[in-house]
Amino acid sequence: MKKLAWLLLAICSLPAVAAGKQIAIVIDDIGNHQRDLETLNLPGKISFSILPHTPYSQIFARLASQSDKELLLHIPMQALDNSKALGPGALTSDMSKEQLQHTLGNALATLPQVKGVNNHMGSALTQESQPMKWTMEVLKKRNLYFLDSRTTGLSQAQNVANLYGVENVGRHVFLDNIVNEQQLQFRLNELKYKAERYNFAIAIAHPYPETIEFLQRKLPELEQQGFELVPLSQLVERKYIQLAQAEHKGVSAR
Repeated sequence: MKKLAWLLLAICSLPAVAAGKQIAIVIDDIGNHQRDLETLNLPGKISFSILPHTPYSQIFARLASQSDKELLLHIPMQALDNSKALGPGALTSDMSKEQLQHTLGNALATLPQVKGVNNHMGSALTQESQPMKWTMEVLKKRNLYFLDSRTTGLSQAQNVANLYGVENVGRHVFLDNIVNEQQLQFRLNELKYKAERYNFAIAIAHPYPETIEFLQRKLPELEQQGFELVPLSQLVERKYIQLAQAEHKGVSAR
């Protein structure tokens, strides 16, 4: 009830910019390499998702917080392809509730700066409702949002998040599934098209040198083109304010 009351109060003070074309870009897979630190030089309100228990996770989180960059936990989840290495802190389908929640809790404890969580891989685990329920229980208690990376079209993550009252959004575009100038530009154009159509859009990218060099050149152009680059939490907040507005209008119409 307190959350709903806050959202209703926020309706009256929602800034006009929220009606504009807003874009959030999340750089995934942060923490394994020293070069990941260079991504902090990207201009604008980029968000970063950090892999737990990796060599540079702690220093990246500290430097990012000093630069007022938004952080997520990039929690590894079981993929359909079992040959893929998940890395430390992974959540798997053979875990009990206690094991999964303990593993996730440990990962979150190492990165207290994060505002949300998204899945690394997870094409298998996000299809399973029970592990997603256990995951969302943890996020709800910690008041964290969930970004579904949508590594499968059969993901149950957002459905379960809604059931547990966890604020959530889904990825619209992967910017760098193919890392060359032509494909990067194609995906960026797709992102801008979605932002123009829906007034917001969410992209995931990775700390590949080609991607970072591309974004260094292209991000400054977004504002000139009428887009606003925002932290992901701003789009999460926007979604739930709009839901509250719709609910409020429905109540008023009765």
